[in-house]
Amino acid sequence: MTGKKVMKTINYSLFYGDFKALNSITMDIPVNRITAIIGPSGCGKSSLIRSFNRMNDLIGNMRTDGSILIDGKDVYSQDVVELRRKVGMVFQRPNPFPKSIFDNAAYGPRIHGIRDKSELAAIVEHSIRDAALWDEVKDDLGKSAFTLSGGQQQRLCIARALAVEPEVILMDEPASALDPVATLKIEELMEKLKSKYTIVVVTHNMQQAARVSDFTAFLLTDLERSGNLIEFGPTREMFTNPVDSRTEDYISGRFG
Repeated sequence: MTGKKVMKTINYSLFYGDFKALNSITMDIPVNRITAIIGPSGCGKSSLIRSFNRMNDLIGNMRTDGSILIDGKDVYSQDVVELRRKVGMVFQRPNPFPKSIFDNAAYGPRIHGIRDKSELAAIVEHSIRDAALWDEVKDDLGKSAFTLSGGQQQRLCIARALAVEPEVILMDEPASALDPVATLKIEELMEKLKSKYTIVVVTHNMQQAARVSDFTAFLLTDLERSGNLIEFGPTREMFTNPVDSRTEDYISGRFG
């Protein structure tokens, strides 16, 4: 697996009407690593991460140039349901469904046609275990997901994404709404999950990016307010010896 690129962008641009949100982004995202996307508000971080599983399709008047490839196939040539099985998404705020803990984790497998109760139970347990939540909820699987704390709800949402066996997990500021203890659990979970999954995370928190990511992409807007990729590389190198002075200014807190 080492060296294989599971996902890449090639001169990828994203437009909302006449506005160019992303400008010719090219980067490779290594498999089984955590890649952080950083940059000031409005630079296109969320637009970029939502492009990987075509969440931006839901926005009217959207168009793209260039390519995003998953395992060598352009995302816009793939069936969107299958793409979103392959590329799961965890949002900024926990968004469990108004169902039981069990039914939240079983939702994806049921959508994909799994009905056997014993098979579903095994998938649910496996995904909740992988999300480091099993010991806390194993006796309460029939209870509403809304009875969980915010951090537990976010881990349940991660379990829901894991249940369909994705290749990639996208996380858009997954800990920004959580307290420090819950944030630490999410960060520890990300580190554990990267042995099985490729993870891309948007974060405003420089310390978090430095702690959890293996690679970092720094985005910044130009005079036209389009998001540009300024620098991409190993996190340790970027945070200690950035190539671009703008990266150094942002990481050091001079702006943003």
